Amino acid sequence: MQSSWKRLRRNKGAVAGLLVITLAVFMGLSAYLIAPDHTPDANRMVLEIEGQHPGFRSAILAVRKEQQEKRVSFFHRLISGQPSPDSWIPMRSWQFRDSVLVIQRYVDESTSREEVYPLTEIWYGDMPPVSRLSDRELQEQIVKKSIFFRTYWLGTDKFGRDILSRLIVGTRVSLGVGCIAVVISLSIGVLLGAVAGYFKGRTDDVVMWLVNVVWSMPTLLLVFALTLALGKGFWQVFIAVGLTMWVGVARIIRGQVLAIRELEFVEAARALGYGHIRIISKHILPNILGPVMVVAAGNFATAIVIEAGLSFLGVGVQPPQPSWGLMIKENYNFIITHNPLLALAPGIAIMLLVLAFNLLGNGLRDALDVRSKI
Repeated sequence: MQSSWKRLRRNKGAVAGLLVITLAVFMGLSAYLIAPDHTPDANRMVLEIEGQHPGFRSAILAVRKEQQEKRVSFFHRLISGQPSPDSWIPMRSWQFRDSVLVIQRYVDESTSREEVYPLTEIWYGDMPPVSRLSDRELQEQIVKKSIFFRTYWLGTDKFGRDILSRLIVGTRVSLGVGCIAVVISLSIGVLLGAVAGYFKGRTDDVVMWLVNVVWSMPTLLLVFALTLALGKGFWQVFIAVGLTMWVGVARIIRGQVLAIRELEFVEAARALGYGHIRIISKHILPNILGPVMVVAAGNFATAIVIEAGLSFLGVGVQPPQPSWGLMIKENYNFIITHNPLLALAPGIAIMLLVLAFNLLGNGLRDALDVRSKI
């Protein structure tokens, strides 16, 4: 393992891919802590500022909702986000008149509308009770707590949601579908491939017949069928993708086991009376760990692309949960209009993450090749 790690570190492409994957994992785990929008699914809608360019900046007035949201624990916020206790109103300017706040509400790039809000109706967070404050003090607290500027670094989508926040939270879907798909495909593929390669004969014929039948079906159509059978949703698409990727694993594992089962140490294990399960699990599978890791990296990248395609076609992750494929579907009309980056940003994210896994897979293939030079 030490020599393999040295060879992997000398591969600049594999190291770059590993760094991108590490960054994506960090973003996925801490998505709601680092994303500008902390609400569940990064789904805060401000319809007046829909379809804005990257770098759009607006003054925001936060007004408390009639029905207050309960504060959640840190763990719940880390997993699902924090429901917002206030509503955001974009505005061009504001001024205080006695005990009211007069704003020019942002309607579009060329239009604004005057609105008046009593100071006591504006969300004031952890400010002291209104009865203890003079109008001047209340105005100062409102400016400090409820009026702020917000920059949308990647712009906003057609519902006025922050693209950057949804891109960060959507990392969880891509990594999640990759993890679950790899676990399912490896579990089925390694089991069937090892059984077929070790026992050969009729067992091998039956397994390979099943592999060829599944292999003959177009992957995307098979995923469609499984998704329609299991239903649309977050977990269903994960399972559907995983159940279509095991055939390639089974073929590779079968070939590796066929070669290793004829070696002397396997013959020695049989001569000592070891059972088939022990020989496969203790002596054969550890020696094909390298190809398994390479296949896992490739399947991870494939699963991300398939999930993005399913979400783009509307049979994958369902709104409002953010998915990179779904974000492309929601914003692809902007490509031919005035703001193409709204759809290109999730597309670039998919490309970078898939490229990172492919580079890592190629690096693992070279690093785990025992015939290569140390």
